[in-house]
Amino acid sequence: MTPARAALTCCVLALAATGCGIRPTGVTDGGTAPSGISQGMRIYFASDRGPRGVARPDRTIDQLDDVFKLLFSGPSPAERDEGLTNVLPEVGYRATAHRGHVTVTAPRFGFTSPQDQGTGQLVCTLARAEVLLHGTRPDKVQVTIVGERGRAGPYQCQQFLAP
Repeated sequence: MTPARAALTCCVLALAATGCGIRPTGVTDGGTAPSGISQGMRIYFASDRGPRGVARPDRTIDQLDDVFKLLFSGPSPAERDEGLTNVLPEVGYRATAHRGHVTVTAPRFGFTSPQDQGTGQLVCTLARAEVLLHGTRPDKVQVTIVGERGRAGPYQCQQFLAP
């Protein structure tokens, strides 16, 4: 072996022995895995795949009726760019709750069908608010809507969400 080749081989072996330069560490704890529902308020807007929730972590609500102001403020410009829209008419909604049963009164609200996106927006947004305000389990919240054509529901949010 020539001296130049021997020197090159030594250099390659030395580099291989040093590895990438990152020293091993012990096991680190990443904390517990996320579980349950996300924190903070979520409101739901219509999309091409059905109602879709968007986070409003900086918004707090003190009563169920507060969600209507959030809904009617509409999606942000970025959310509109993603195809989200509010399809609910502003007709003077009021909401009350008793043990996870939410009743929405909207005298001039007309349902186009029991599964329309406007109904989904109401049901899912109010269900989320009920969870935050009263600690009801999300799968236990039921929403009934009283409109100009009578009563509809009770509904649960998962009925409106795409799998």
